[in-house]
Amino acid sequence: MSEYLWNYQPTSGHTPDADLTGYKVEAVDGHIGKVDKHSDEVGAQYFVVDTGVWIFGKTVLLPAGTVDRVDHDERNIHVSRTKDEIKAAPEFDKDKHLGDPAYRDQLGGHYGSGH
Repeated sequence: MSEYLWNYQPTSGHTPDADLTGYKVEAVDGHIGKVDKHSDEVGAQYFVVDTGVWIFGKTVLLPAGTVDRVDHDERNIHVSRTKDEIKAAPEFDKDKHLGDPAYRDQLGGHYGSGH
């Protein structure tokens, strides 16, 4: 599994001091939700997206390596995955999965390196 999946790409526009909470998240084919939580821990960077009604209130965890671009002016994060890819990701439970290496491996297998 590529460690790059769990780090923001240098070209993404992400800055370590940025609070991404509340940013809108856009898949390649449309809006998926808003950032509920994020981690800037090196090698374990991710963000949790509240999908609202899109997937019936489900939350999803996206590795930072899925980010194509962060637009701080518009408060948007653009990811390099489709809505279907995100919807099909392993179910996320913040009480069980945050910091769980097995879940991280499962997500890594689902999302791969992306490029």
